[in-house]
Amino acid sequence: MDMKLEVVPIGVTDIDQTKAFYVEKFGFHADVDQPMGDKRYVQVTPPGSTCSISFGVGITKTPPGQIDGLLLVVQDIQAIYEELSSRGVVVSEPKTELWGSIHCYLDDPDGNSWTIQQKPSR
Repeated sequence: MDMKLEVVPIGVTDIDQTKAFYVEKFGFHADVDQPMGDKRYVQVTPPGSTCSISFGVGITKTPPGQIDGLLLVVQDIQAIYEELSSRGVVVSEPKTELWGSIHCYLDDPDGNSWTIQQKPSR
């Protein structure tokens, strides 16, 4: 039996600001932005990922800023760090963790936190 995680909803306060952050600064692809009655649904996907995040009005009960530690795995963390920094994203410098992976960290405008990881060479 296969199970695939497709979408993770996150709580945000300003839909337009959040969409601009993820698409223009973080480089996610804008998949969906549409009204759904009295709701608005936005879905964005990291490049190369099959899992998206969603946010909007009436999308989740999770309060803004409560998602902690969403993880993106990359091949070249230094290149990602430099690209995000050049776009104005506040991201920590890559650091080798005790278990050997290299991580850097950032928050979206509401404080939902992300970890970017480069796995150690095997």
